[in-house]
Amino acid sequence: MTLTLVLLCCFAFLAGFIDSIVGGGGLIQTPAMLLLLPTVPVPTVLGTGKVSSISGTAMALQRFAGKVPIRWRSVGVAALVAGIMSFVGARVVSLLPSELLRPLVLGLLVVIAIYTFWRKDFGAIHAPRLDDRREVLFGIGIGLVIGFYDGFFGPGTGSFLLFAFVGIFGYDFLSASASSKVVNVATNLTSLAYFAYTGHIIWHIALPMAVCNVTGSVLGTRVALKQGVGFVRILFLVVVCGIIIRLAYDTFK
Repeated sequence: MTLTLVLLCCFAFLAGFIDSIVGGGGLIQTPAMLLLLPTVPVPTVLGTGKVSSISGTAMALQRFAGKVPIRWRSVGVAALVAGIMSFVGARVVSLLPSELLRPLVLGLLVVIAIYTFWRKDFGAIHAPRLDDRREVLFGIGIGLVIGFYDGFFGPGTGSFLLFAFVGIFGYDFLSASASSKVVNVATNLTSLAYFAYTGHIIWHIALPMAVCNVTGSVLGTRVALKQGVGFVRILFLVVVCGIIIRLAYDTFK
């Protein structure tokens, strides 16, 4: 168990590093937990992982908040709605097979990757294009759609949020990354509360992983702030391509 915990902490650190910058940490942490904890029920694996995930995401948000502009009114509304819809999505997932979403999500991620690669200036300049009222309305829309998706299925949520804040709101990648953390904290908090209430958390595994995830998150935000928008854009493309490969494997295997 000691070796297993060490390996889980290593994966939590790497997930925190990646997730703090562009999201997608679950792509690293969740498969590792499923592999290393084969006898643990899946809901308990997910609940245990949520403790680590929300700790790292909250730390990334705290690190970004003082250094990167966040338009709290619109982003906060998006987070509130997303948190509610994430719970709704988590309840609905028991009624519908999430596999139905895989081909659609796969196609959307391919389009996002191609568009981001093709538009070299995409997310390079922070130039919000919506007035306050429209930002709030679009924030509600983003919260409804992506919040529900995160609770229902999940993979690629961070990438979808990042793309939405850049493509719709006109943020640069660094500001979009910070804003997406606000929404991610809300959705993770909702699901964490549900898992804690139903007893699906192994705390002696979750807490050390949380410490390592936070450490990776601190390092990741430091690198992102130092390297700037160009680095975040490249890492975004790498993570999106990784999610595409994973979803393609799960869909066509």
